Amino acid sequence: MANSARRGEPLTPGEIYETALRLVDAGGVEALSMRKLATELGVNPMSLYHHVDDKTALIREVARLAVSRLQLPADDGSPWQEQLRVLAGAYRVYAMRHPALMSYIDAHPAVIQADSGMMAVLSRILRAAGVPERDLGHTAEVLIWFVSALVTAEGGGMLGMRTGAVDADRSFEIAVELIVDGLAQGGAFKRP
Repeated sequence: MANSARRGEPLTPGEIYETALRLVDAGGVEALSMRKLATELGVNPMSLYHHVDDKTALIREVARLAVSRLQLPADDGSPWQEQLRVLAGAYRVYAMRHPALMSYIDAHPAVIQADSGMMAVLSRILRAAGVPERDLGHTAEVLIWFVSALVTAEGGGMLGMRTGAVDADRSFEIAVELIVDGLAQGGAFKRP
């Protein structure tokens, strides 16, 4: 671990990612720089490079940290419908808690690895819902975009602009039920 003469204690990856997440939440990904992060941590900017290759790798780790805090539904035998509702709600909380990071991830989807805990849980739930393996990736991607768009509209104050429906919780519940009902019908999966 890199030691800073000013700090007197080793810099840890966890400390770097936590601080970077806080800076992203405050000013957005674009406002985050290695120099600004180093200043916040009280270290020389070069010290960061002992732990992270570059800003892209840093953002990937920050996203992984934030996603790791999602309250993912356990594989406890509960119906897939309930697990999907829990996952959607957890994703909404994550997106509302970290809107700048979420916006960046939406524009750079490769930041969230396919092997992340969230993707693994979503895949498990979709399999339980009867989604064929060949359609698993497509279905997961569509659902993530659908929920992301809804949360983005909610966070940007756009929800209810067309209809006057301003109860964001109810709108979200309806959207999730549409997803659950659509998956239960499985119509798209019956086509070649």
